[in-house]
Amino acid sequence: MVKTPKVNSRYLSDYMVASERRQRTIIRDCKYRKIARAIQHDRAKAYVANALRSGTLSPDALKGEGERLHEMMSDTNFERDTLDVNGDFLIAYGAVFNMDTFPNTAEVVDAPTGFRTNINGVEVNPDIRFGVQRVMKTNRLRTGLGTIRYAKNTPLDEETGAYQSSLLLGVRKMLDVQDETAPEEKLCVTLDCATATFIPAPTDATRRFQNMEAACATIAERWDNIEPPEGAVIS
Repeated sequence: MVKTPKVNSRYLSDYMVASERRQRTIIRDCKYRKIARAIQHDRAKAYVANALRSGTLSPDALKGEGERLHEMMSDTNFERDTLDVNGDFLIAYGAVFNMDTFPNTAEVVDAPTGFRTNINGVEVNPDIRFGVQRVMKTNRLRTGLGTIRYAKNTPLDEETGAYQSSLLLGVRKMLDVQDETAPEEKLCVTLDCATATFIPAPTDATRRFQNMEAACATIAERWDNIEPPEGAVIS
């Protein structure tokens, strides 16, 4: 059981577009996490982010890294499953790979991937995977952030992606305290690897972020009263 309110950007953006019933389930899952380890896509996401920064991302590179993970030795069934799932992720992304929706004239740069923030009593992990920036003709620097999502054979809902990118814009403004006008909506993106689409923060991203702040206040207020799933063993 997680005693204090904590959510990551994926759950928070899913929450913003969910029904009231689904919202309760999302927050319950954040508070009462399953004991069994869940297979994550962290290895695949790290590869994609590093390759974006180095400019080496391509269909062949993705397929090659995916096949390498499939061929790696493992000591446990869980490790085998994790390698295979991450390999499948990369091969699937390679099959649809393109950079057509990446912001024009922008480049991928380093970013504070470990950054966390407290929004109205909730610790939020924005899941920053890379930074985005571009230099304008006036030599003015514009900034953004990027995250990565993937669900097998399931394109990311555009509205959900818009909320997740809006969170990134709000976080970018927190980081750019000396120049709050540097962050740009189009440079805050959620990469959906199921479709190779970069979903930018929309023009109403500031309003969306304010809605997320209000949602966090509600989550924090309700956290202590969230009941566990039926039959759950609490530790």
